[in-house]
Amino acid sequence: MLKLLSERYPNSKQLEDLAACRSHLQGGSRSFYAASLFLPQPMGHHACGLYAFCREADDVIDEGDDQWAALESLKSRLDAIYAGEPYPIAADRAVAAVVAERNLPRELLDALLDGFAWDAQKKEYHDFSSVVDYSVRVAGTVGVMMAVLMGTRSKNMLARASDLGIAMQLTNIARDVGEDARAGRLYLPRKWLIEAGIDPEEFLAAPVFSEELGSVVARLLCEADKLYERADSGIRRIPVRCRVGMHAARLLYSAIGDQVIINGYDSVNQRAVVPLGLKLRRLMSLFRVGALSPDASTLPALPEAQFLIDAVNSDAPAEMQPLWYRRPFSELDLRIGWLFDLYGELDTRDRQLEKK
Repeated sequence: MLKLLSERYPNSKQLEDLAACRSHLQGGSRSFYAASLFLPQPMGHHACGLYAFCREADDVIDEGDDQWAALESLKSRLDAIYAGEPYPIAADRAVAAVVAERNLPRELLDALLDGFAWDAQKKEYHDFSSVVDYSVRVAGTVGVMMAVLMGTRSKNMLARASDLGIAMQLTNIARDVGEDARAGRLYLPRKWLIEAGIDPEEFLAAPVFSEELGSVVARLLCEADKLYERADSGIRRIPVRCRVGMHAARLLYSAIGDQVIINGYDSVNQRAVVPLGLKLRRLMSLFRVGALSPDASTLPALPEAQFLIDAVNSDAPAEMQPLWYRRPFSELDLRIGWLFDLYGELDTRDRQLEKK
């Protein structure tokens, strides 16, 4: 694989940047990293660089002492990226390459930073629509950016890409209820909690699992499933060389929701971790694209996500596919082998950590 990368990226700095981005994702975004191995190259490299920037931005906000200063720093980094003079940071250089090669609208990354700003101000989410508003910014943006990388600017395809990102974020929210609450954050719709007889402020002060809370988590996962189904019809229609990677991401993320269900919807006392066996069983269905629902392909984007679709240049051709889409799947078997080796290594590492 190193030989294949060096043939496409003769510049040693590009190879170093790619290695740094992949390392960042392998440690903190395993599902995305695994799915990226199925993407055609160089799209997989662009995707890793873009997602590494998103993850790095999220970490800067979460871990920094001054979140507002961190946000201003990220905006300055975006200014430099779009000026063609990125900071000497691997992820920034990678995103600058994406911007130059795929004409990525800045509005998408600005929306992502808006979501991080909402985190910094601990914005309250009173109804499901406001939770979707947040999910659009921190994850729907990533879905739309991935669609742009794949060479499509079709409004229907962009809508399905945003659906997938939003579904993944709802899954994350369902998984992290306790962890978020202990950090003083609540992403479950407050209205739903009140309807279930739970006082949001009391829950934040002392996060405790109950059947009533489980019903709210179940309700959120149900909404996520609806969006996964909408996204399936888009996955069915994306270029075949990208379809496997996006299908893998969908399968691995929805498996997190399945694990939450297996845990009795208790995301307070435990964080759902998908066992290796379940991940591999899910991935066995990667090539069953015929099972993906074709029924939602022409549905409009969710109202909360429409601004993302509008931000993508509607005057551009609906499809902007680069030449590498027509290459055969010459590397796919190798990437599948990589994926199974990767999960074996990560599973061993997790078990070793549990023993400590």
